[in-house]
Amino acid sequence: MATFRNVCSVPNSFRLTGIPGLESLHIWLSIPFGSMYLVAVMGNVTILAVVRVERSLHQPMYFFLCMLAVIDLILSTSTMPKLLGIFWFGAGEISLNACLTQMFFIHCFATVESGIFLAMAFDRYVAICDPLHHMTVLTNAVVGLLGLVALIRGIIYISPLPLMIRLRLPLYKAHVISHSYCEHMAVVTLACGDSRVNNIYGLSIGFLVLILDSMGIAASYVMIFRTVLGLATPEARLKTLGTCGSHICAILIFYVPIAVSSLIHRFGHQVPPPIHTLLANFYLLIPPILNPIVYAVRTKQIRERILQIMKIEAKNR
Repeated sequence: MATFRNVCSVPNSFRLTGIPGLESLHIWLSIPFGSMYLVAVMGNVTILAVVRVERSLHQPMYFFLCMLAVIDLILSTSTMPKLLGIFWFGAGEISLNACLTQMFFIHCFATVESGIFLAMAFDRYVAICDPLHHMTVLTNAVVGLLGLVALIRGIIYISPLPLMIRLRLPLYKAHVISHSYCEHMAVVTLACGDSRVNNIYGLSIGFLVLILDSMGIAASYVMIFRTVLGLATPEARLKTLGTCGSHICAILIFYVPIAVSSLIHRFGHQVPPPIHTLLANFYLLIPPILNPIVYAVRTKQIRERILQIMKIEAKNR
């Protein structure tokens, strides 16, 4: 017991390593990561601004897109400034409270984003399968309520993670987190004592969100495809499916990286730590970068408004 007490201690802070194994390349890695973060911020702020000023985009799908933009800004800003601080200044120190707060924001808003994708699938289902009632079913109040439910669900699901760490795992055998941010399992693996409850809860919530939301989205698209196949002409089918293209791309952009990263963290023990950490960062950066691009490319009103803004800026210069 004496040995246990000598090894384990209550931390005032942790130290994040950035990308473990690639410390000598941190200054070079800051260039692509900093550039990607800048693109993510600019892209999502642009989407918010365009939807705000373009009245033709005041529709449920684009209100949900604005929610995604806000969530992506929160997710990327929860991690990237700290990561760039590590890259540039070696500022890896993070207090226990700040670490648990960062953990909550990352996992909570990733859960909220999944809920918004599910709400967007419901929007596409109503728009295609029951178009006459789309505007009466998906009113602004209903859209706001769905966004609020996704947020509350994320808070309820994720709040126990930092609370259980604070209450059940006060002692740690090491204070260096081999990661670039306070990911739940990266912190739990450093704890002394029995962490099985934390592990089981974290794994259960991850699979619950991933599986249930994926099943809900899949069920919506099964009914959408049945309706599309019943349309009279191939042109009508393609046009109708085209309205779902951006949503399907955004779903793949979000779910594929997060599923790969989670599986590697849980089961990919042979994967080198730098690869895992890079993937974990990419799944927080790729959706914020690509979501605005996908919707800007596939939505005529957004594309035209952005081009109009760029022309005005060019003339002013």
